[in-house]
Amino acid sequence: MDKIKKFLEHLGLDLNYSDKTIKSYQQDIESFKKYLNSKGADFETANPQLIRMYLSNEMEEGKTKVTCCRRIAGLRHFYEYLVRSNFIKENPFLFVGAPKKEIRYPEALYLEQIENLFAKNRERTDDLKYRDQAIIELLYASGVRVSELVSIKMNTIDFKNRTIRVFGKGRKERMVIFSKSCQKTLVDYLKNSQLRHSSDYLFTNARGEQLTPRGVEYILNQIQDKCGVQLGLHPHMLRHTFATHLLEGGADLRVIQELLGHESINTTQIYTHITEEAMRQQFNMSHPRAKKHGNS
Repeated sequence: MDKIKKFLEHLGLDLNYSDKTIKSYQQDIESFKKYLNSKGADFETANPQLIRMYLSNEMEEGKTKVTCCRRIAGLRHFYEYLVRSNFIKENPFLFVGAPKKEIRYPEALYLEQIENLFAKNRERTDDLKYRDQAIIELLYASGVRVSELVSIKMNTIDFKNRTIRVFGKGRKERMVIFSKSCQKTLVDYLKNSQLRHSSDYLFTNARGEQLTPRGVEYILNQIQDKCGVQLGLHPHMLRHTFATHLLEGGADLRVIQELLGHESINTTQIYTHITEEAMRQQFNMSHPRAKKHGNS
C-alpha cells in the first residue's frame, strides 16, 4: 500500500484525528512530494539540505511562517511513522529547525461579555434556544474542544457529580467538570428541546443526527445574529476563555493543563501571557499616570 495512504489511515484509525486534520497532513505531504520529484528525489533520498531548500521555496511563494512551521511539524510526524514502519532508516527532519514565528495569543472574552451572551440567548423564544444555550455554557464551563463536544454521549455524563468523560487527541480519555449553572442548563435542554429524539449523542441537529464541528461553528454564528452580539465567537474562543478565567481566579496551571487535556505544560503556559496582557491593559486604562503619559 502507498506510504502516504497508510500514514493517513494510521492518523484516523490509531490516533482518532479529525478528517480536517488528516486532509491538512495529506496536503502538506503531497506538497513536499511534488517538490522532491521536481528535484529528482523522493521520500527515501530527502535530506536536510533539500528540506531547507523546500522551506525557502515555500516562503518565496508567499507561504507564512505559521504555515511553514505547521508543514515541518506534519512532515516530521510523517517521517517518524516511516522510520517506525521500517520504510526508511532515519528522519531527516530531526536536523532541520522550523522558522521562528511570532507568538499569537488566543483571544478570550471578559466575564461581562460571557454573562451578557448567556443572558441574551436566554431571551430567545425559538425552538433551538435550549440546545444553543447548553452548547455555549458547556464549552465555557468545561473547556472541551469542539471535536470532544460533538462526541459526548449520554452515557458518559455524570449529572450528579457534574463530570463528563471525554476522549481527546489520540483517543486520550480524561474527566472534565462543569458548573452547577451549566448542570441546570443541560437538564433544561434535555427536558425542553425538540431535537433530542433517541440519539446516543448529547447534541444533535434538526434531523436528530450527531452534530459536526462545522455545525457547531455555524450554530455559534447564528447565536450571535439572533442575540444581536458580535464577538467573533468560535468554539476555541470559549475554550480559551475558560482557561483564562480559571487562571485569573487563582487555579493552578497544572490543574488547567489536566482539564484542557494538554500533553505539555508549555501549551498551557500561554494563558499566563494572556492574563499579563489583560493586567497591562487594565493598568493603562486605570492608572492616572499611565493614562496621562501613556506609560506601560
